[in-house]
Amino acid sequence: MNYEFRFFLYLCDKNMAEPLAERLRPRTLDDYIGQQHLVGEGAVLRRMIDSGRISSFILWGPPGVGKTTLAQIIAHKLETPFYTLSAVTSGVKDVRDVIEKAQKGRFFNEASPILFIDEIHRFSKSQQDSLLGAVERGIVTLIGATTENPSFEVIRPLLSRCQLYVLKSLEKADLLKLLERAISKDVILRERKIELKETDALLRYSGGDARKLLNILELVVESESGDVVITDELVVARLQQNPLAYDKDGEMHYDIISAFIKSIRGSDPDAALYWMARMIEGGEDPQFIARRMVISASEDIGLANPNALLLANAAFDAVMKIGWPEARIALAECAVYLATSPKSNSAYLGIDAALALVRETGNQPVPLPIRNAPTQLMKELGYHDGYKYPHDYPGHFTPQQYMPDELQDRRLWHGQHSPQEEKLWQRMVNYWGKRFED
Repeated sequence: MNYEFRFFLYLCDKNMAEPLAERLRPRTLDDYIGQQHLVGEGAVLRRMIDSGRISSFILWGPPGVGKTTLAQIIAHKLETPFYTLSAVTSGVKDVRDVIEKAQKGRFFNEASPILFIDEIHRFSKSQQDSLLGAVERGIVTLIGATTENPSFEVIRPLLSRCQLYVLKSLEKADLLKLLERAISKDVILRERKIELKETDALLRYSGGDARKLLNILELVVESESGDVVITDELVVARLQQNPLAYDKDGEMHYDIISAFIKSIRGSDPDAALYWMARMIEGGEDPQFIARRMVISASEDIGLANPNALLLANAAFDAVMKIGWPEARIALAECAVYLATSPKSNSAYLGIDAALALVRETGNQPVPLPIRNAPTQLMKELGYHDGYKYPHDYPGHFTPQQYMPDELQDRRLWHGQHSPQEEKLWQRMVNYWGKRFED
């Protein structure tokens, strides 16, 4: 058996062992699908990469949208050493070892080695602290990837040293392009006769996750012999035969948290507890559950029961302090309280209305009486002139204009008539009269 044939067999065995998603991983930006707002012609990351110098940054986005792939493409393009750490398996010692290796291996005036940290949100504070000096001195260029909001999970000093780029779920056109590439370019699938007759189920189950889309395609193709005609019915049937367990990074993750929040909003404590149990049994991050309840307390309960936000924050704090399994009790207490609370979204609607008004009307001038006047010149210009200090008046209130001149009659907050919020609305009617009589 000659060398060339043995090498061909080795490549075939290697390709057979790799999943489809890995075999199709792009190697260049030209092959990269999606995220054109970052890597398209003239986009911020594209310009940085083309210049040959990049600064440290964090990629934040849902699973399967190309965070790891993008980091690898950048390292290949810049021809710089590329080190990878997983926040799941690496400790402080691993971080220090990589930094030392990068420092020793770097030549004068050469681009800094890239340190890619997957799931950086899982790094502890001490692990993140160990990165600070190396990032600040340029020993390494840090690229972090996270599916969680960095402002919650990444320490402020490290976050301030990194740019933040948000990646989006892949759009339908991107996913269809990926499917066509898979069946026409993949070394294994191109040997099969595959027809994409229907794609709705493939796209629906993938949830904008390229990796999941390719895994489903591979599963469906491997379950068939001979020619493959992919239909929605076939995809649904094959996925039912191979039920997907709760995937905290996949579609079911988003479906179940959606069911949980909607159960709270719909005042069904039994359903809220059930969906919470599904997340707990599936290994969901308790901080994720707690954060969503803080959001729900503001968005769905709001001013109908202001204590809900206090309890949700207390539950989040309890999760951070005590961990599993006891934290489940605090989460359950909060979920039941939120579900059984009266509901109001007036604050949520109010801020959205205010944002829409700002976008519509632009930068309206602040009325002179309520401007700040720290200097004599500002006082001479009339800043603060005529301001009425409410505490000097009966009931700590006196009418005066706070909105810009052109918007002084616009209403943004509309009280909803739960018992608690009724009191707030009635106070506004007493203060402002007809303006709040709606």
